[in-house]
Amino acid sequence: MKLAAFHHPGFAAPIGEHIMPMRKFALVAEEVAKMPDVTLAEPLPATGADLLRVHTREYVDAIRSGEPRALAESQKFPWSPALFPSVCLTSGACIAAARAALRDGAGAAIASGFHHACADHGEGFCTFNGLIVAADALLAAGEVRHVAILDMDLHYGNGTAQLAATRPHIFAVSIYGNDYRDNVPYRDVSVRRHGDGENHRSSALPAGCDRTTMLRAMDDALPLIAARKPDLLLYQAGADPYFEDPYSPLALDADDLRARDRRVFEFAREHGIPVAWVLAGGYTRDITKIVRIHTGTFDAWREARK
Repeated sequence: MKLAAFHHPGFAAPIGEHIMPMRKFALVAEEVAKMPDVTLAEPLPATGADLLRVHTREYVDAIRSGEPRALAESQKFPWSPALFPSVCLTSGACIAAARAALRDGAGAAIASGFHHACADHGEGFCTFNGLIVAADALLAAGEVRHVAILDMDLHYGNGTAQLAATRPHIFAVSIYGNDYRDNVPYRDVSVRRHGDGENHRSSALPAGCDRTTMLRAMDDALPLIAARKPDLLLYQAGADPYFEDPYSPLALDADDLRARDRRVFEFAREHGIPVAWVLAGGYTRDITKIVRIHTGTFDAWREARK
């Protein structure tokens, strides 16, 4: 069976000149469309009910209307009427990929999971938290009982941790190289790093982290997920740990990140856990390098099946 990967041109809201390369979603989709074992499909947008399970009505209304403007732009994007439809589609893609994983064993959303988004505001280019939206939608539909989230974006998934803390059906793990809080990234994790909670754990990667150190951190963290026996694993595959990324203090190249992805897929296969992944991060000036990292995740999925 082919892998279902979800993409929509509407993912890319018009935000003008911005460090977030919105056109990467379409570029990744173009490459994925060439893969004979992947089928591209368009997701349905997340519904109001999907969003309101996770986010406050005041915040959802602000993203829809643009008022109050400070709240509508709390994620550091300029607001436009196109923003709300865009983020409904990206959250819808997370839901669709999760359902595909339950059906087929794996699924992908060529969109971000937006892990900095909190219940009542956005942060760090993240508007609605698609990871939690997907987990809660599947729980509400009776399709899952427990969901694990593995976040390997460069930045700590603070919004996901905040939201997971009140959701016993979610267990979130963030393996990160930059801390993130109060809408500010902190590059030096030896000085500032997050604490953990009952159902959200983390591991900080030191500056200069290489493949061996990263894989060791994963080998320590993945058993925590296995012990929870989740019905589904949502995996945020960040491109920004890449050594050329302007935010990254790590020493990881594209092959190292593909080895990371392969380890996740091998783990999911070993434990019989359906896995859905999303893209994340990636601010390297040469966008072709970001695309290569994201398509490398598809290559890693393929390699893990052999």
